[in-house]
Amino acid sequence: MYSSYTVCSNSTYLRPPRRGKHKIFIGMAPGVGKTYRMLDEACRQKKDGIDVVLGWLETHDRPETDAKTQGLEVIPPSKIEQGGLIFTEMNTDAIIARQPQLVLVDELAHINIPGAERNRRYQDVETILAAGIDVFSTVNIQHLESLCHQVTQMTGIVVQELIPDSLLEAADQVVVVDVTPETLEERLLEGKIYPTRKIEPSIQNFFRRSNLVALRELALRQVADNIEKKEIQQAARLNSHAKALSANVYCIHERILVCISCEPNSVRLIRRGAIFADYMNAPFYVLFVNNPDHFLTKVEALHVETCKQICQEFKGEFLQVSGQNVAQEIARVAKSYRITQVVLGQTRRSKWQMIFTESLIHQLMRSLHQTDIHIISSEK
Repeated sequence: MYSSYTVCSNSTYLRPPRRGKHKIFIGMAPGVGKTYRMLDEACRQKKDGIDVVLGWLETHDRPETDAKTQGLEVIPPSKIEQGGLIFTEMNTDAIIARQPQLVLVDELAHINIPGAERNRRYQDVETILAAGIDVFSTVNIQHLESLCHQVTQMTGIVVQELIPDSLLEAADQVVVVDVTPETLEERLLEGKIYPTRKIEPSIQNFFRRSNLVALRELALRQVADNIEKKEIQQAARLNSHAKALSANVYCIHERILVCISCEPNSVRLIRRGAIFADYMNAPFYVLFVNNPDHFLTKVEALHVETCKQICQEFKGEFLQVSGQNVAQEIARVAKSYRITQVVLGQTRRSKWQMIFTESLIHQLMRSLHQTDIHIISSEK
């Protein structure tokens, strides 16, 4: 609810309407059941007395989906003439004028016809939310801007219809509609997704098993990461309890931290950490702890700079901190960046050090209870 007030001509004060709540149903590909799930939840809301309307729906003539629309009011689309042809788009103004409690909007990433008031359907949704109306919408994972390049590399298909990641992050709720690749293939072969003439080309292209597996993982990871970000933000907003809460917010997305020194095997550690990060589709960091009592020689400084450049080549973030207690600094950075995997090299310790001092590895194991620690052997 907004805290400001609007002054009307009759000197009365009206509180502006609250912003509507946005629930997004996301899936790995067409046919997983996003629209059906959205309709199913909307029908339950209608039974509970909520005023529900259909703003825009694409059933693709699927009988089960069509059946779910029975009894739901449809807002007639707007008509736009373009090149002598008549096109239809969602009628945002009519939806706002109707003032339902909840509106259903399919195909969130859709690009509107030239001549429409807004260029993208998600902008129409933003306008509806600003008018205080709740929205259920659907989208596939390949339409996220941050993933479009990755999806093109995996599938060979260039996605034109995109939505900003901020839309997903701002949503009040994101629901993953998930099925196995095998189930999706069965639906495709049974003609439940596309007409018969499109089945074989789809199997040879977008619906290849390898593509479906990769897209499914993308969808699950993206939503998991989104949940984690919101948990962290919520903890940060609770000022006095932030530290206590952050300790209890577990990381869902993997994060890799490689700890290097002036030892020559540091480059090998970075490469190994980069392989882990690529395999897990995880953010990647490299940490160098500089002892303030030790002045780096030219050779050591060059070594650190080389490690930094290699880290950046692997799209990682290089971190350099100063501290006398290496274990404490590593633990502090790991907790601050919510690291889940730490990569270390074998440390060379004398016989007396092994007897009288605790190893770096054991110190980290005591400090980082929820973090996996990988020890990479030194090359002979």
